[in-house]
Amino acid sequence: MSTKTLAVAAAALAVIATAGAAQARDQIRIVGSSTVYPFSTAVAEAFGKTGKFKTPVVESTGTGGGMRLFCSGVGETFPDITNASRRIEPSEVEFCTKNGVTGITEVVIGYDGIVFMNSKAGPDFALTREQMYKATAKDVVVGGKLVPNPYKNWSDIDPSLPKEPILVYGPAPNHGTRDAYVELVLDPACGKQPEIKAMDKDAGKKACRTVREDGAWVEVSENYTVIQQKVTSNPAALGVITFSYLDQNRDKVKAAPVDGVIATYDAIATNKYPVSRPLFFYIKKQHVGMIPGVKEYVAEFTSDKAWGKEGYLADKGLIASPDASRKEQAANARNLGDLKM
Repeated sequence: MSTKTLAVAAAALAVIATAGAAQARDQIRIVGSSTVYPFSTAVAEAFGKTGKFKTPVVESTGTGGGMRLFCSGVGETFPDITNASRRIEPSEVEFCTKNGVTGITEVVIGYDGIVFMNSKAGPDFALTREQMYKATAKDVVVGGKLVPNPYKNWSDIDPSLPKEPILVYGPAPNHGTRDAYVELVLDPACGKQPEIKAMDKDAGKKACRTVREDGAWVEVSENYTVIQQKVTSNPAALGVITFSYLDQNRDKVKAAPVDGVIATYDAIATNKYPVSRPLFFYIKKQHVGMIPGVKEYVAEFTSDKAWGKEGYLADKGLIASPDASRKEQAANARNLGDLKM
Protein backbone atom coordinates (compact mmCIF):
# COMPACT_ATOMS: atom_id res chain seq x y z
CA MET A 1 0.00 0.00 0.00
CA SER A 2 1.40 3.42 -0.97
CA THR A 3 2.13 6.20 1.49
CA LYS A 4 -0.68 8.23 -0.11
CA THR A 5 -3.15 5.37 0.35
CA LEU A 6 -2.11 4.98 3.99
CA ALA A 7 -2.61 8.69 4.55
CA VAL A 8 -6.08 8.61 3.01
CA ALA A 9 -7.02 5.56 5.08
CA ALA A 10 -5.76 7.21 8.24
CA ALA A 11 -7.71 10.36 7.45
CA ALA A 12 -10.86 8.32 6.85
CA LEU A 13 -10.45 6.54 10.17
CA ALA A 14 -9.95 9.87 11.90
CA VAL A 15 -13.18 11.19 10.38
CA ILE A 16 -15.06 8.07 11.51
CA ALA A 17 -13.61 8.33 15.01
CA THR A 18 -14.49 12.01 15.20
CA ALA A 19 -18.03 11.31 14.02
CA GLY A 20 -18.37 8.54 16.59
CA ALA A 21 -17.17 10.82 19.34
CA ALA A 22 -19.60 13.51 18.24
CA GLN A 23 -22.44 11.02 18.44
CA ALA A 24 -21.39 9.70 21.86
CA ARG A 25 -24.06 10.28 24.50
CA ASP A 26 -23.07 13.03 26.92
CA GLN A 27 -26.30 13.07 28.92
CA ILE A 28 -27.34 10.65 31.66
CA ARG A 29 -30.42 8.56 30.85
CA ILE A 30 -32.64 7.38 33.71
CA VAL A 31 -35.72 5.14 33.48
CA GLY A 32 -38.05 3.31 35.86
CA SER A 33 -40.58 3.85 38.62
CA SER A 34 -43.29 6.48 38.32
CA THR A 35 -43.17 6.77 42.12
CA VAL A 36 -39.48 7.68 42.13
CA TYR A 37 -39.83 9.80 38.98
CA PRO A 38 -40.62 13.14 40.71
CA PHE A 39 -37.70 12.68 43.10
CA SER A 40 -35.31 11.74 40.31
CA THR A 41 -36.54 14.65 38.18
CA ALA A 42 -35.96 17.11 41.02
CA VAL A 43 -32.41 15.83 41.47
CA ALA A 44 -31.79 15.93 37.71
CA GLU A 45 -32.90 19.56 37.57
CA ALA A 46 -30.73 20.56 40.53
CA PHE A 47 -27.82 18.63 39.03
CA GLY A 48 -28.26 20.33 35.66
CA LYS A 49 -28.23 23.78 37.24
CA THR A 50 -24.64 23.27 38.37
CA GLY A 51 -23.65 23.80 34.74
CA LYS A 52 -20.98 21.11 34.80
CA PHE A 53 -23.09 18.48 33.03
CA LYS A 54 -26.25 18.37 30.96
CA THR A 55 -29.52 17.81 32.79
CA PRO A 56 -30.23 14.05 32.80
CA VAL A 57 -33.15 12.68 30.81
CA VAL A 58 -35.61 10.96 33.18
CA GLU A 59 -38.35 8.69 31.82
CA SER A 60 -41.27 7.23 33.77
CA THR A 61 -41.51 3.68 32.43
CA GLY A 62 -42.71 1.83 35.53
CA THR A 63 -40.43 -0.29 37.68
CA GLY A 64 -40.74 -3.45 35.59
CA GLY A 65 -40.30 -1.60 32.31
CA GLY A 66 -37.28 0.22 33.68
CA MET A 67 -35.65 -3.03 34.76
CA ARG A 68 -36.10 -4.49 31.29
CA LEU A 69 -34.53 -1.45 29.64
CA PHE A 70 -31.72 -1.22 32.20
CA CYS A 71 -30.88 -4.91 31.95
CA SER A 72 -31.00 -5.10 28.15
CA GLY A 73 -27.34 -4.27 27.64
CA VAL A 74 -24.26 -2.11 28.13
CA GLY A 75 -23.47 0.89 25.96
CA GLU A 76 -24.77 4.28 24.98
CA THR A 77 -28.12 2.99 23.73
CA PHE A 78 -29.04 1.61 27.16
CA PRO A 79 -30.00 3.49 30.36
CA ASP A 80 -27.44 4.30 33.03
CA ILE A 81 -29.75 4.24 36.05
CA THR A 82 -33.16 2.76 36.77
CA ASN A 83 -35.51 3.86 39.54
CA ALA A 84 -37.61 1.28 41.38
CA SER A 85 -40.41 1.17 43.93
CA ARG A 86 -39.46 -2.39 44.83
CA ARG A 87 -36.22 -4.34 45.02
CA ILE A 88 -34.75 -5.84 41.87
CA GLU A 89 -35.83 -9.47 41.49
CA PRO A 90 -33.48 -12.45 41.02
CA SER A 91 -34.94 -13.08 37.56
CA GLU A 92 -34.09 -9.49 36.60
CA VAL A 93 -30.53 -9.87 37.86
CA GLU A 94 -30.29 -13.01 35.74
CA PHE A 95 -31.59 -11.08 32.71
CA CYS A 96 -29.01 -8.35 33.36
CA THR A 97 -26.19 -10.89 33.56
CA LYS A 98 -27.36 -12.59 30.37
CA ASN A 99 -27.04 -9.25 28.57
CA GLY A 100 -23.65 -8.36 29.98
CA VAL A 101 -24.82 -6.03 32.76
CA THR A 102 -22.59 -7.48 35.44
CA GLY A 103 -21.93 -4.52 37.73
CA ILE A 104 -24.91 -3.07 39.61
CA THR A 105 -25.05 -0.81 42.66
CA GLU A 106 -28.26 -0.65 44.69
CA VAL A 107 -29.21 2.51 46.59
CA VAL A 108 -32.16 2.79 49.00
CA ILE A 109 -33.29 6.41 48.74
CA GLY A 110 -36.03 6.51 51.37
CA TYR A 111 -39.55 5.24 51.98
CA ASP A 112 -43.08 5.63 50.73
CA GLY A 113 -46.45 4.20 51.69
CA ILE A 114 -49.32 2.85 49.63
CA VAL A 115 -52.62 4.50 50.41
CA PHE A 116 -56.24 3.86 49.51
CA MET A 117 -57.71 7.21 48.65
CA ASN A 118 -60.99 8.62 47.47
CA SER A 119 -62.44 12.02 46.74
CA LYS A 120 -62.78 14.43 49.63
CA ALA A 121 -66.44 14.61 48.61
CA GLY A 122 -66.83 10.84 49.02
CA PRO A 123 -67.66 8.62 52.01
CA ASP A 124 -65.13 7.96 54.75
CA PHE A 125 -63.43 4.56 54.66
CA ALA A 126 -61.56 2.75 57.43
CA LEU A 127 -60.06 -0.38 55.93
CA THR A 128 -58.07 -3.46 56.79
CA ARG A 129 -55.79 -5.36 54.48
CA GLU A 130 -58.14 -8.34 54.71
CA GLN A 131 -61.03 -6.18 53.52
CA MET A 132 -58.97 -4.94 50.57
CA TYR A 133 -58.13 -8.55 49.71
CA LYS A 134 -61.83 -9.44 49.81
CA ALA A 135 -62.66 -6.42 47.68
CA THR A 136 -60.05 -6.89 44.96
CA ALA A 137 -59.02 -10.56 44.66
CA LYS A 138 -60.55 -12.53 41.79
CA ASP A 139 -61.25 -15.54 44.01
CA VAL A 140 -61.77 -15.42 47.77
CA VAL A 141 -62.39 -17.87 50.58
CA VAL A 142 -66.06 -18.02 51.58
CA GLY A 143 -67.50 -20.76 53.80
CA GLY A 144 -64.27 -22.74 53.69
CA LYS A 145 -64.06 -22.77 49.89
CA LEU A 146 -62.23 -20.71 47.28
CA VAL A 147 -64.94 -19.18 45.09
CA PRO A 148 -65.28 -16.39 42.51
CA ASN A 149 -65.48 -13.10 44.38
CA PRO A 150 -69.15 -12.60 45.34
CA TYR A 151 -68.82 -9.15 46.92
CA LYS A 152 -70.58 -6.37 45.03
CA ASN A 153 -70.78 -3.62 47.65
CA TRP A 154 -68.31 -2.64 50.37
CA SER A 155 -71.01 -3.31 52.96
CA ASP A 156 -71.18 -6.94 51.74
CA ILE A 157 -67.68 -7.38 53.15
CA ASP A 158 -68.37 -5.58 56.42
CA PRO A 159 -71.55 -3.73 57.48
CA SER A 160 -69.39 -0.90 58.82
CA LEU A 161 -68.21 -0.06 55.31
CA PRO A 162 -70.17 2.24 52.96
CA LYS A 163 -73.13 0.83 51.07
CA GLU A 164 -71.45 1.62 47.78
CA PRO A 165 -70.41 -0.57 44.82
CA ILE A 166 -66.83 -1.79 45.02
CA LEU A 167 -64.75 0.11 42.47
CA VAL A 168 -60.98 0.33 42.88
CA TYR A 169 -58.60 1.98 40.42
CA GLY A 170 -55.20 0.37 40.77
CA PRO A 171 -51.83 0.39 39.05
CA ALA A 172 -51.17 -1.99 36.18
CA PRO A 173 -48.70 -4.89 36.55
CA ASN A 174 -45.79 -2.85 35.14
CA HIS A 175 -45.88 -0.60 38.23
CA GLY A 176 -43.81 -1.33 41.31
CA THR A 177 -46.78 -0.05 43.31
CA ARG A 178 -48.80 -2.99 41.98
CA ASP A 179 -46.07 -5.38 43.12
CA ALA A 180 -46.08 -3.74 46.54
CA TYR A 181 -49.88 -3.98 46.76
CA VAL A 182 -49.64 -7.68 46.06
CA GLU A 183 -46.82 -8.28 48.54
CA LEU A 184 -48.04 -6.01 51.35
CA VAL A 185 -51.81 -6.43 51.08
CA LEU A 186 -52.92 -9.47 49.08
CA ASP A 187 -50.22 -11.95 50.11
CA PRO A 188 -50.49 -11.52 53.90
CA ALA A 189 -54.29 -11.21 53.99
CA CYS A 190 -54.89 -14.12 51.65
CA GLY A 191 -51.98 -16.29 52.70
CA LYS A 192 -53.17 -16.62 56.29
CA GLN A 193 -56.39 -18.35 55.20
CA PRO A 194 -56.25 -22.07 56.16
CA GLU A 195 -57.76 -23.02 52.81
CA ILE A 196 -54.93 -21.22 50.99
CA LYS A 197 -52.28 -22.75 53.24
CA ALA A 198 -53.60 -26.20 52.33
CA MET A 199 -53.14 -25.56 48.61
CA ASP A 200 -50.12 -26.25 46.45
CA LYS A 201 -47.69 -23.33 46.90
CA ASP A 202 -47.90 -22.11 43.30
CA ALA A 203 -51.67 -22.48 43.17
CA GLY A 204 -52.03 -20.60 46.44
CA LYS A 205 -49.80 -17.79 45.23
CA LYS A 206 -51.80 -17.47 42.02
CA ALA A 207 -55.08 -17.43 43.94
CA CYS A 208 -53.82 -14.66 46.21
CA ARG A 209 -52.26 -12.50 43.52
CA THR A 210 -54.90 -12.53 40.80
CA VAL A 211 -57.15 -9.47 40.89
CA ARG A 212 -60.76 -9.18 39.82
CA GLU A 213 -61.70 -8.96 36.15
CA ASP A 214 -65.40 -8.15 36.62
CA GLY A 215 -65.01 -4.38 36.69
CA ALA A 216 -64.55 -3.95 40.44
CA TRP A 217 -60.78 -3.55 39.95
CA VAL A 218 -59.76 -1.29 37.08
CA GLU A 219 -56.13 -1.24 36.00
CA VAL A 220 -54.60 2.11 35.15
CA SER A 221 -51.36 1.94 33.18
CA GLU A 222 -50.80 5.69 33.18
CA ASN A 223 -49.52 7.74 36.11
CA TYR A 224 -51.22 8.48 39.43
CA THR A 225 -52.80 11.65 38.09
CA VAL A 226 -55.16 9.49 36.04
CA ILE A 227 -56.16 7.49 39.13
CA GLN A 228 -56.75 10.72 41.03
CA GLN A 229 -58.93 12.05 38.20
CA LYS A 230 -60.96 8.82 38.20
CA VAL A 231 -61.75 8.94 41.91
CA THR A 232 -62.43 12.67 41.84
CA SER A 233 -65.07 12.12 39.17
CA ASN A 234 -66.53 9.15 41.10
CA PRO A 235 -66.45 9.96 44.84
CA ALA A 236 -67.43 6.42 45.89
CA ALA A 237 -64.45 4.87 44.07
CA LEU A 238 -61.10 4.12 45.70
CA GLY A 239 -57.66 4.54 44.17
CA VAL A 240 -54.42 2.78 45.06
CA ILE A 241 -51.63 5.37 45.00
CA THR A 242 -48.54 6.38 46.94
CA PHE A 243 -48.34 8.54 50.05
CA SER A 244 -46.03 10.96 48.27
CA TYR A 245 -48.68 11.57 45.60
CA LEU A 246 -51.42 11.89 48.23
CA ASP A 247 -49.32 14.40 50.13
CA GLN A 248 -49.15 16.63 47.06
CA ASN A 249 -52.92 16.43 46.42
CA ARG A 250 -54.61 16.66 49.81
CA ASP A 251 -56.88 19.41 48.51
CA LYS A 252 -58.60 16.85 46.25
CA VAL A 253 -58.37 13.44 47.93
CA LYS A 254 -58.22 11.76 51.34
CA ALA A 255 -56.81 8.44 52.53
CA ALA A 256 -58.39 5.66 54.57
CA PRO A 257 -56.69 4.38 57.72
CA VAL A 258 -55.35 0.84 57.21
CA ASP A 259 -55.52 -1.63 60.09
CA GLY A 260 -56.27 1.33 62.33
CA VAL A 261 -53.19 3.34 61.31
CA ILE A 262 -53.37 6.62 59.40
CA ALA A 263 -50.68 7.12 56.78
CA THR A 264 -48.40 9.90 58.00
CA TYR A 265 -44.74 10.74 57.46
CA ASP A 266 -43.79 9.46 60.92
CA ALA A 267 -45.94 6.31 60.72
CA ILE A 268 -44.27 5.31 57.46
CA ALA A 269 -40.76 6.28 58.56
CA THR A 270 -41.09 4.16 61.72
CA ASN A 271 -42.79 1.21 59.95
CA LYS A 272 -45.97 1.61 62.00
CA TYR A 273 -48.04 2.04 58.87
CA PRO A 274 -48.59 -1.50 57.54
CA VAL A 275 -48.40 -0.72 53.82
CA SER A 276 -45.03 0.98 53.44
CA ARG A 277 -41.97 0.09 51.39
CA PRO A 278 -38.45 1.31 50.54
CA LEU A 279 -37.63 3.04 47.26
CA PHE A 280 -34.50 2.41 45.19
CA PHE A 281 -32.36 3.31 42.25
CA TYR A 282 -29.82 1.08 40.53
CA ILE A 283 -26.58 2.21 38.90
CA LYS A 284 -25.01 0.45 35.93
CA LYS A 285 -21.39 0.48 37.06
CA GLN A 286 -20.08 -0.18 33.56
CA HIS A 287 -21.46 3.22 32.51
CA VAL A 288 -19.52 5.14 35.16
CA GLY A 289 -16.78 6.86 33.17
CA MET A 290 -18.48 5.95 29.90
CA ILE A 291 -21.30 8.47 30.34
CA PRO A 292 -20.24 11.81 31.86
CA GLY A 293 -21.65 12.78 35.24
CA VAL A 294 -23.06 9.49 36.56
CA LYS A 295 -21.07 9.55 39.82
CA GLU A 296 -21.75 13.25 40.26
CA TYR A 297 -25.51 12.78 39.79
CA VAL A 298 -25.47 9.99 42.38
CA ALA A 299 -23.54 12.26 44.76
CA GLU A 300 -26.21 14.96 44.35
CA PHE A 301 -29.04 12.49 45.02
CA THR A 302 -27.36 11.05 48.12
CA SER A 303 -26.50 14.43 49.65
CA ASP A 304 -28.37 15.60 52.74
CA LYS A 305 -29.46 18.73 50.88
CA ALA A 306 -31.43 16.39 48.59
CA TRP A 307 -32.58 13.29 50.47
CA GLY A 308 -32.13 14.49 54.05
CA LYS A 309 -35.04 15.09 56.41
CA GLU A 310 -34.95 18.79 55.54
CA GLY A 311 -33.79 18.25 51.95
CA TYR A 312 -35.56 19.43 48.83
CA LEU A 313 -36.91 15.92 48.15
CA ALA A 314 -38.88 16.08 51.40
CA ASP A 315 -40.90 18.85 49.76
CA LYS A 316 -41.73 16.36 47.00
CA GLY A 317 -43.00 13.80 49.52
CA LEU A 318 -39.96 11.56 50.01
CA ILE A 319 -39.81 10.05 53.49
CA ALA A 320 -36.19 10.10 54.55
CA SER A 321 -34.40 7.02 55.82
CA PRO A 322 -32.93 7.19 59.34
CA ASP A 323 -29.65 9.09 59.59
CA ALA A 324 -27.48 5.99 59.98
CA SER A 325 -29.12 4.30 57.01
CA ARG A 326 -28.64 7.36 54.79
CA LYS A 327 -24.98 7.54 55.77
CA GLU A 328 -24.50 3.86 54.95
CA GLN A 329 -26.33 4.12 51.63
CA ALA A 330 -24.41 7.26 50.62
CA ALA A 331 -21.10 5.49 51.28
CA ASN A 332 -22.24 2.46 49.29
CA ALA A 333 -23.27 4.69 46.38
CA ARG A 334 -20.02 6.64 46.50
CA ASN A 335 -17.98 3.42 46.46
CA LEU A 336 -20.22 1.77 43.84
CA GLY A 337 -20.74 -1.25 46.06
CA ASP A 338 -21.77 -4.49 44.41
CA LEU A 339 -25.41 -5.57 44.56
CA LYS A 340 -25.99 -8.24 47.21
CA MET A 341 -29.08 -10.40 46.85
